[in-house]
Amino acid sequence: MSSLLAEFLGTAILLLLGIGVNANTSLKNTIGNKDSGWVLVSMAWGLSVFIAVFITGQFSGAHLNPAVTIGLAVTGKFSWSLVTGYLLSQLLGAIFGSWLAYITYIDHYRLTKDEETVRGSFCTGPAIRNYKNNFFSEFVGTFILVFAIFFIAKPNLEIQGEVVNFGIGALDALPVGIVVWVIGMTLGGTTGFAINPARDFGPRLMYSFLPRKNKKPDWSYSWIPVLGPIAGGVSAGLLFNILI
Repeated sequence: MSSLLAEFLGTAILLLLGIGVNANTSLKNTIGNKDSGWVLVSMAWGLSVFIAVFITGQFSGAHLNPAVTIGLAVTGKFSWSLVTGYLLSQLLGAIFGSWLAYITYIDHYRLTKDEETVRGSFCTGPAIRNYKNNFFSEFVGTFILVFAIFFIAKPNLEIQGEVVNFGIGALDALPVGIVVWVIGMTLGGTTGFAINPARDFGPRLMYSFLPRKNKKPDWSYSWIPVLGPIAGGVSAGLLFNILI
């Protein structure tokens, strides 16, 4: 499997399962919409990361997140020549995965008339809209994620014949998933913890294309879960380079 296909596939699996738990716990008449709670959502997103990383880690290093890719590249631990392809693969994978989740729950989406709920199943939004604090929340959550990945990832991972400094192998999948799970349970209550630009932008774009009346993509907020995570990922990488 090529590294770009692995990034596409891994991000698609992540979003299929992640949007799936959002839909299952929020849409009308689903079996899971019975006060399942935030613990289930956080746990499912963490385990979704575990599954996606376990499948694709050996082929691409399983970034599955532009903040991880850019953070590694800025600190010299990933080749800039691979960045554009990785970012595009992650975005397309996120769009495709969220579309698969939509098709899976299409009857429930048709029954759910509240557009805030429908949009919330696809992309994140703030519990209290305060752009400065929302940006900081996404920054901090992603900083913890990427900083932890630097200690979890293995050096000298070979991808398509090229040895990259850092990558996430299949055996690293569980600790990365646990980190995401913990971030969700502890820091996710402010913005829904996107901590991944592709995870938010891809599904938000998918939602904007759906044949629904009165859609509310909330593009005015969309830059927060894109730039906040990128800033957090870059900062985590820079600090790691200073400390280690």
